[in-house]
Amino acid sequence: MKKTWMKILTATMLVFGVMAPATSFAADNTPPKAIDEKLGVPIVVYGANLSEAEKESVKKSLKVDEEPEIEEITVSGQDLVKYIKDSNSSSRMYSSAKITRKNAGEGLVIEIVTPSNITQVTSEMYANAMLTAGIEDATVQVAAPKAVTGHSALVGIYKAYEVTTGEKLDIDRTDVANEELSVATTLAQSAGVDDAKVAQLLTEIKKQIAESKPATREDVEQIVQEQLNKLEINLSEQDRQLLVDLMDKISKLDIDFSKWSEQLDDISNTIKEKFGALMEDEGFWASVKNFFANLKDTISSWFN
Repeated sequence: MKKTWMKILTATMLVFGVMAPATSFAADNTPPKAIDEKLGVPIVVYGANLSEAEKESVKKSLKVDEEPEIEEITVSGQDLVKYIKDSNSSSRMYSSAKITRKNAGEGLVIEIVTPSNITQVTSEMYANAMLTAGIEDATVQVAAPKAVTGHSALVGIYKAYEVTTGEKLDIDRTDVANEELSVATTLAQSAGVDDAKVAQLLTEIKKQIAESKPATREDVEQIVQEQLNKLEINLSEQDRQLLVDLMDKISKLDIDFSKWSEQLDDISNTIKEKFGALMEDEGFWASVKNFFANLKDTISSWFN
């Protein structure tokens, strides 16, 4: 009996040793965060329809209390109509975000800190849309206290960016950026294209637009089709035209495409680093599967 319990204890320790992350017990000598006197303090923007309890949950997710100083604002349906044409001022706003300015040239870093509650929009989709809107060089964290699509966070990011930079975003660009987010989630949801592949598709098409500067809609359509073929994505004619319409609008925006190309490269590299090698390495997943299968067989043999 004693030997049986020892085997159970050993098996339990082995399984939890594999699954549990390593923990460091070293003393935390990290210096406190300092206020950036050049770029300003982070701004947290809360959805106007959050209850007080939900707002506290968002504060915790965004680690507001860990900042030495922070500015807090609210985004509502009234802000929605400022940045998106023909939008509904009565829209419910729950998604929230913290935005921190970075030095010029450092690019965008997007993190969804409550991924189970942002159900449709990925960090790469946000980055692509933000770049279309004209937002550069910032760290953005997105949070929601309950399951939402995540679309309204973009409007909050617009408002926070204007507050933190003092710049005014072009409504033509913010409007098209919102449409881009809508098309991205449509392709992922209704067309059944993987989220990562949608982000890659949008990024690669925009890179080609930046590099070749298409003069006509037909030129844009050719670029779209080339990237669909390259990534082996099959869309219905309706979804394909939706994508062409979006990219045609993007090609006509007042954008410095020479600068844009480099920023899109950063997003493209992030997508490849995050998804590319891991998703393509079938041998890795096979080895993981085999490891746990062997572990199960080993543990089972102890009790035979």
